[in-house]
Amino acid sequence: MQKSSKYDIILSVIIMHVIGLIAEYNPFHNGHLYQINEIRKKYPDSIIIGVISSSFTQRGDISILNKWDKVKIALDNGLDIAIELPFVYSTQGADIFADGAITILEKLKIDTLVFGTESESIDKIKKSAEIQINNDKYNHLVQKYLKTGLNYATALNKALIDLTGHEISTPNDLLALSYIKKIIADSLPIELLNIQRKTSYHGEDIKDNVTSASHIRKMLKKEEDISPYIPYQSSILLKTGINNSFNYLKYKILVEDKNLNKYQTVDEGIENRLIKEINTVSSYDELITKIKTKRYTYNKISRMLLHILTNFTKEEASLISIDYIRLLGFNSKGRDYISKIKKEIDIPIITNYQKNLSLTLDIELRISKIYSLLTGYNITRREYQKKPIIKK
Repeated sequence: MQKSSKYDIILSVIIMHVIGLIAEYNPFHNGHLYQINEIRKKYPDSIIIGVISSSFTQRGDISILNKWDKVKIALDNGLDIAIELPFVYSTQGADIFADGAITILEKLKIDTLVFGTESESIDKIKKSAEIQINNDKYNHLVQKYLKTGLNYATALNKALIDLTGHEISTPNDLLALSYIKKIIADSLPIELLNIQRKTSYHGEDIKDNVTSASHIRKMLKKEEDISPYIPYQSSILLKTGINNSFNYLKYKILVEDKNLNKYQTVDEGIENRLIKEINTVSSYDELITKIKTKRYTYNKISRMLLHILTNFTKEEASLISIDYIRLLGFNSKGRDYISKIKKEIDIPIITNYQKNLSLTLDIELRISKIYSLLTGYNITRREYQKKPIIKK
């Protein structure tokens, strides 16, 4: 039998589809399983790499699955490789979120990015991405609408309507827009495949035992049965949320009321509204409602409060970069793929916390300590000791 050459091994990697997913899995549910199964139907021999938010999400929520349970579930349900999306990217606006995730996936040499959308086709989203990158009139229109007091997402949407006649306003379509912009702007050799969602992002509709993560979280809070909508036991889900940390946030705001604008996403002026209202409310939701305006959406305020709570400053945000890849788990196929490409990757692949390796990683350790404090899950020690989860 002829021995495979190095060229044959490299060629086998090149011709194999390597699929990238970007996910929060808050929590992993049947819709996520549907997405993975659809990928397997189209690309049965592919490697599926998931870049996954760890302890907090893009809308400022706490993850109701700790990172290790999240990874195990994803591997059990078809993912080949699980990579951590650092907090400093996972809790920011769509463009920064997309930049971090796609930078990691590009370094891992994916050839196809798969993502969910509300739209059936991404043709309009692609056109909008091209306009955002190449049309100077677009930036002028966005600034015009921002000056009227609108938030960025609404200003973006109005500018696109002016230039294209159609809007992009639903959450997954907006994320898709950011993904596509990053890929076009950096001329990345990555194909795009969207899978249309079965249900609405925030809605409570149910189809074929699929409903939104938002609906599942609401049901969990009400202690309703969510077992039909998730492919694992619900007992491992965290039944409390970031609202339980309100007193920590209140203390932080009261102590640092003269210097709140040092924190990431705290815009000048809004700190005065925070200081004014913090003693008049008794929960996160109530505080957000009090200070919400046309310019400051619920999600933007929620992220801002999270950045205050976790001590994530503008100075830190200006220094972050993707300078390592944190491997959280894999199966045998994923292990083989990583072994084949690791010498071609220009940043270290790590499996646990390493002191002084990266500011981004140092912040991630701090976040794990805060997550442990808020939830009772002791994941801090596991940051040092935990090796990747291996799916047998």
